[in-house]
Parts: sequence; C-alpha cells; structure tokens
Amino acid sequence: MLREGIWALATVLAAIAGWIDWRYRRIPNWLTVPGLLIGIAANSMARGWPGAKDSLLGAGLGLALLLPFVLIRALGAGDWKLAGAMGAFVGPGYLITVLLAAVLIAGVMGLVLIIWKKRVKQTLRNLARILAAFLSLRLPGPDLTLDNPESLKVPFGVAFALAAILFNMRQMWGAF
Repeated sequence: MLREGIWALATVLAAIAGWIDWRYRRIPNWLTVPGLLIGIAANSMARGWPGAKDSLLGAGLGLALLLPFVLIRALGAGDWKLAGAMGAFVGPGYLITVLLAAVLIAGVMGLVLIIWKKRVKQTLRNLARILAAFLSLRLPGPDLTLDNPESLKVPFGVAFALAAILFNMRQMWGAF
C-alpha cells in the first residue's frame, strides 16, 4: 500500500513537471529539488534503510545517466533534475524502465514534430553531422544544441510524465 502511495506522488510530480514543461518549456527547481527530497523521505519512512538506499541509488542513477546529455546541451537541466527526483521516488530498477519509455515517447513526439514542421531533410543532414562528429570524437557544433533558437525542441518533461503515468497505471491496476 505504501509503495502505491509513493508511486502516486511520483506520478503527480511527473504530471506537474510535464504540464509546466509543455506550457513554459522549462522545469523549475522549486519542483524538482523538493521532489527529490520528498522521494528520499517517503521511501525512507516506508522501508527504512533499504528504502533510503534505493531512493539515493535511483536519484544518483537518473542524474548520472542524463548528465552527459545536459553537458553537450542536448537536454535541459530541468529534465535532468526531474530524472533525479523521479529516481528518488521509484528507485534504480523502475527508473530505467520509465526512462526508456520516456525516450521512446520523446522519439515519437520528435518524429511527429519533424514531419509536421516539414524538416525531414534538415533532420537527416543534422543526424549525419552528429554521427560524423561522434566518430571524430568532437562535438557537432552550437547550431545543433538547445541553444539554437531555430531547432525543434521536444519537451522531454512531457514524455517523462506520460511514461510515469503509463507505468503507474501498469503497476497499480495491471493495465498494459
């Protein structure tokens, strides 16, 4: 029963973050930092030291996995902190599942956006440039980062929220 309550809190956090990211294209610290602390506290109260350990491992894993993408400006810092907060709620095992689902959802959102904005050729050229930069061990350039005002951006917080909601539904009601 406590686990379901923790998952409900995680889903509420993700839903609020997704809505804010959709509306304002950012996820604020006032949401993610308390979310991380509440996740650690909730798991600690529910399961003692094992809960605290899983919570800290989940937060650390979420932050560690997404840090490289933040450093190359492919992902916003709010998304990164949301992954840490969600990891604090769900632990490392479930976080991987939710992150993979979020990446898939963001990929679908990105494809829809690329087709809708008629940017397929430009996207293929950009992917070729990114691959060439990767193979030559260098960064692709500032025009292929979040800093470029002309780049198409998918609100990853929305994808993360959808993934968390779907996973919570699966956990609580056996759906999917």
